[in-house]
Amino acid sequence: MIEIKNLHKKFNENHVLQGVNLDIIEGETLAIIGKSGCGKSVLIKHIVGLLLPDEGYVKIGDEIVHEVSNKRLYELRRKFGYLFQGAALFDSMTVEENVSLPLVENEYKLTPEEIAKTVADKLDMVGLPGIQKLKPAELSGGMKKRVGLARALVTDPEFILYDEPTTGLDPVMSDSIDDLMRELNEKLNVTSIIITHDMFSVKNVADKIAMMHEGKIYFHGTPRDLLNAEDEVVVNFIKRTGFHA
Repeated sequence: MIEIKNLHKKFNENHVLQGVNLDIIEGETLAIIGKSGCGKSVLIKHIVGLLLPDEGYVKIGDEIVHEVSNKRLYELRRKFGYLFQGAALFDSMTVEENVSLPLVENEYKLTPEEIAKTVADKLDMVGLPGIQKLKPAELSGGMKKRVGLARALVTDPEFILYDEPTTGLDPVMSDSIDDLMRELNEKLNVTSIIITHDMFSVKNVADKIAMMHEGKIYFHGTPRDLLNAEDEVVVNFIKRTGFHA
């Protein structure tokens, strides 16, 4: 479980996080939504210890992230896999080299044969068997997302962070990525945190939704709870995004 308590963060005079309180339950898929600039990415950076809070804390299990040693913080970060918005693949590397990078750079001490098998298993898991020797330039946008997801999974993380996983994809491929996220969550029992503006994806994938507004969690509940909300800010957000049953 991840517990976020009274989290504050300022950048000069810009008070981005203004007392965020949120519990992320083990095994659930949580979508974090809200307009651009509301603090979604800043919140995620606090969860993995890339930013330190001005006040409050993020707790993973029994450990407060900003209080642990550098060595322990490094170990905590290994619990996370991250799918970047643009997949963030290295053009000069093959698919196999891209996917294996976390294993190599983080010194998992696997043999080349073990690394190759792990990469092959993860590519198969995301529906892309046998493409290890291809370069990113040879892949479609949807395939790049899947390779990025295979890289996020390669260390068998407890948590997966998705940054706009369906951005830039056509509706058919977006549906495919949604299906894959649901399947992986059920199969691997990971805890998934999704930052997204795609409300159709939210409806398809999320167990819970956390809506950020003015630096706080303004709403936290199920997709159905969101639809039934009567608060004016939430209702206006639903209208703008076209969210529906």
